[in-house]
Amino acid sequence: MNEIDKFELERKERIVSNANDKDFKDLSSQWTIRSMDLKYAYNFSWMGRPIIQHPQDMIAMQELFWTVKPDLLIETGIAHGGSLIYYASLMELLGGNGHVLGIDIDIRQHNRTEIETHPMFKRITMFEGSSLDSEMVSRVADFAKKYKTIMLVLDSNHTHDHVLSELHLYTPFVTPGSYCVVFDTVVEDMPKGSYSDRPWDKGNNPKTAVWEFLKTNQDFEMDREIENKLLITVAPDGYLKRKS
Repeated sequence: MNEIDKFELERKERIVSNANDKDFKDLSSQWTIRSMDLKYAYNFSWMGRPIIQHPQDMIAMQELFWTVKPDLLIETGIAHGGSLIYYASLMELLGGNGHVLGIDIDIRQHNRTEIETHPMFKRITMFEGSSLDSEMVSRVADFAKKYKTIMLVLDSNHTHDHVLSELHLYTPFVTPGSYCVVFDTVVEDMPKGSYSDRPWDKGNNPKTAVWEFLKTNQDFEMDREIENKLLITVAPDGYLKRKS
């Protein structure tokens, strides 16, 4: 076995070992719950724009980009645009004509201005409107026709019904071997009532939508190795790989 293969094997074994370490996982869970209370995810930016994600998940997304090499990423939910900028910059590093399509029901003007004047905007297109509208889905389908390898990120309204609808509407765009990443599945793991100002909560969130979706969709499977590697993630059960 050469040194590179040996390193990769040791890493895989360590990931499994860490995932089976109950004390370590309990610490990760405690840290995650506290981090949500402190709005830890709001502390970071990418190339000048707030990204509102845990750095661990963004590293995982970088690894997926390098493995899958998508030429289109579709993301529902734009907010400040930091994740759009991040994914566009990964497309830039990969080279080629890779592009990012962002969808949001309300792109606020101050955020739109910042995104449209950013150097990475050359790789970004934004559609404003509900991701659940049939007209929006048709627009996305038309836009996606020219792309070969497509990845999907769902990060908009986090209620069960909304995410389940997005899963049914948008996962057909995901190409075999690529991923649909559903963020904020962690809501299910938080104490009930943690989101008193939001319409989602324990029992009604992206993770429950993923569970329901996978009952009837055999094209996707959870990539457990990713969350086992991270242990701190806002997307437990949310890294879904389309089978080749």
